[in-house]
Amino acid sequence: MDSLTQVVLGAGIQGALLGRWQGRKALLYGGLLGTLPDMDVLIHYGDAVAQMTYHRGFSHSIFVLSGVALLLTLLVRRFWPNAGYSSQRLMLTLWLVLATHPLLDSFTSYGTQLFWPMTPTPVAWSSIFIIDPLYTVPLLVAMILGLIYGLRGKVAKAPAIALAISTAYLASSLIGKNVAEHRVEAELARQGIQAQQIFSTPTPFNTLLWRVIVIDGDDYFEALSGWFDTAPPTLERIPLGTELGKALTGSPALTRLSWFTDGVLRYDRIDDHLIVTDLRLGMTGFHPFRFDFAHWQDGKWQVQPDIQRWPTGRGDFNRLKLLWTRIWQPQTPIPLALWASELSKPMVSQSH
Repeated sequence: MDSLTQVVLGAGIQGALLGRWQGRKALLYGGLLGTLPDMDVLIHYGDAVAQMTYHRGFSHSIFVLSGVALLLTLLVRRFWPNAGYSSQRLMLTLWLVLATHPLLDSFTSYGTQLFWPMTPTPVAWSSIFIIDPLYTVPLLVAMILGLIYGLRGKVAKAPAIALAISTAYLASSLIGKNVAEHRVEAELARQGIQAQQIFSTPTPFNTLLWRVIVIDGDDYFEALSGWFDTAPPTLERIPLGTELGKALTGSPALTRLSWFTDGVLRYDRIDDHLIVTDLRLGMTGFHPFRFDFAHWQDGKWQVQPDIQRWPTGRGDFNRLKLLWTRIWQPQTPIPLALWASELSKPMVSQSH
């Protein structure tokens, strides 16, 4: 999630558990500690693929953060032995402030290595967009109230109330995800399509409209499904470019990227470049993680020694407005061609 959300989440937890003793300082301490796992962005891991796939690694590990919480507890008790709260309460607070950071990140589509140094596919429950005001605002309001009035009287309960509201909203996002996938699965069954893999994620800034990706052999389908839809979702067929991908067989960078994304990748030839796209993030035409893996030279693909990000757009207000309209007016069609400026191959639409 974005840094502001992690700050107010950490502040809310420490304010709720230690605000009685620490007052406003609980909000400041929790806010700062809640951002600690993201300090790994200061580390240079190598090329663009390494930068993406090593982020949310060791610094987001439940094992590492549990050790950090224990160490901090010992240090606080060493220098402030007479605080009015118990060591157990302190340990629980510090652990929750640290651990909820990667746990919340795991609800996004990026991928979080919760169990580092073990290497299962990074966790991506993908039920909330990386910025979601409905999750963040209650926590932000509680933090502002606590800083202004102090954690006294009725305001003392504000962090706990905000945490309850935001957590309930996060739980509702899982329901929305399940509904969206169920609707797409029903349409797949009606058309006789056997999905190899399904990935769903909310569209920007909401959990009402969902983007669903269905892997089917050398192609994938992309669909939008919303809470208020009354008609079956339209499935847009797009080639994965798997033949192009064979040129990268044996590439350690591609192996790592495939592991990190669980193989949800597309391959495109753009001019003399072989571009690999992480399909999970963004929307077709606006995928933020695209990589220039190889260039065409002497009649064959030459893998780049230093893989860089491929420039891509991030959408605009008009397209966001169209998505917003699609939420409340499900009959509004959004042709994939509107988003598909990045595609190098023609598409065939498979509609209901």
